[in-house]
Amino acid sequence: MRKFDTKVQYLKYRVLCEVARQEWEDTLLENLLQIPQTIMPGNTPTMRCCVYKERAIVSKRIKLAMGGNKDNPNVIEVIDIACDECPMGGYEVTRACRGCLAHRCEDACRRDAVSIDNNHTAHIDKTKCVECGLCAKVCPYGAITNHKRPCEQSCKVKAISMSETTAAQIDNNVCIACGACVYQCPWGAIMDKSFILDAIRLIKASENNQRFQVYAVVAPSISSQFTYAKLGQVINGIEALGFYTVVEAALGADMVAYAEAAELAERGFLLSSCCPAFVDYAQKQFPDVAQDISSLLSPAAMIAQRIKETAPNAKVVFIGPCTAKKMEFQKEHLHTLVDSVITFEELQALFDSKEIDITTLPEAALDDASYYGRIFARSGGLSDAMAEGLKERGLDDFGLCALPCDGIEACHAVLQRASKQQLDANFIEGMACINGCIGGAGCLTHGAKSKAEVDKYGAEALKQSIGDALKAL
Repeated sequence: MRKFDTKVQYLKYRVLCEVARQEWEDTLLENLLQIPQTIMPGNTPTMRCCVYKERAIVSKRIKLAMGGNKDNPNVIEVIDIACDECPMGGYEVTRACRGCLAHRCEDACRRDAVSIDNNHTAHIDKTKCVECGLCAKVCPYGAITNHKRPCEQSCKVKAISMSETTAAQIDNNVCIACGACVYQCPWGAIMDKSFILDAIRLIKASENNQRFQVYAVVAPSISSQFTYAKLGQVINGIEALGFYTVVEAALGADMVAYAEAAELAERGFLLSSCCPAFVDYAQKQFPDVAQDISSLLSPAAMIAQRIKETAPNAKVVFIGPCTAKKMEFQKEHLHTLVDSVITFEELQALFDSKEIDITTLPEAALDDASYYGRIFARSGGLSDAMAEGLKERGLDDFGLCALPCDGIEACHAVLQRASKQQLDANFIEGMACINGCIGGAGCLTHGAKSKAEVDKYGAEALKQSIGDALKAL
């Protein structure tokens, strides 16, 4: 358990690890039906009512580990049979109800959903309740509370609701694939599709015919992960998997910061384009402000494009903390740049599926990017990089007034003010996850030390300016 925050993540990892192991050995399809019993051996249930239900849910997890429902364009999916342990949620009468004589709750309800029993205690008929909350507002004891499911609570864009079978359902037109629900669901009933098999097949194909090399592009937030090993050992472990080389996405961040500084000076007001979930949210909820999103690619796309320009036969696998990256590279104008996306959770599964103990490996060097490219991983890092980009371009007199915001609620508040032209800022750095990429749903751990680890990683860069990093391109 040292590698994960929760047992839900650990179960997800076990499935990914076994699927990956079978794929390396070319036995996945022939052993597919046996995997649930391998994951859940014996006849004693450990998490559910019976072992058969546990195995049925594992079968669904296996499907997601193999790419999920191809007819569903979203990378976030619900395992409906795993979504039955949460209470219905909504407004409920608690023990704080004193059975008062006023019965304001009953009078306030316009749907006759509130009734009073012989003891004057209130009850809510869920078949009539429309969750308006009027009863809770008038209760003098605060005895009526709104209990939302963890997935609904975590989804700040309100893309999750309950289906007729009481399982969670996701509105793909609203969802931004940030993965908050994936991390917060205590039953593991919501998961992101995995493209781990695509990564394995690319590596195996490159080893078999040698016609192309597979590049691993790693997000700078990797510095806050794999805390049981040294970063250089992680890099060496990635190469041991069969990747041709490892490139920092932070170098793409340097490219973005330098180019975006010029774009900002020219346009006068800009929204960052680095977080795909933030960009998606702005486009869906604030179309009048979305026109101010930077025209530049994200750092991962930027460096992937550069790799394929210099090595046309290259294949690129992005490794990071972000489920929204999986959605980003499904887009028509981007899917040719990155061939697969895996998270840090999935990278750990890859290591263990090949029995690679990274703690025994020597350290490999990784020194593509500057300090400023590396700190993109945490909130405020892009703003600092923009200030440096303006300085290095000789545009200091522009007068940068950056406003970093992390978490959808904070982003919503800033975008709302921007739509009403009530902002003093001229650059909005938006990140959908709290604390930035280091809080991504695909992280192994979401520890409090992550920001410090990113800053330390940045300080270790030999290239201390953006220009120095770009000279190596």
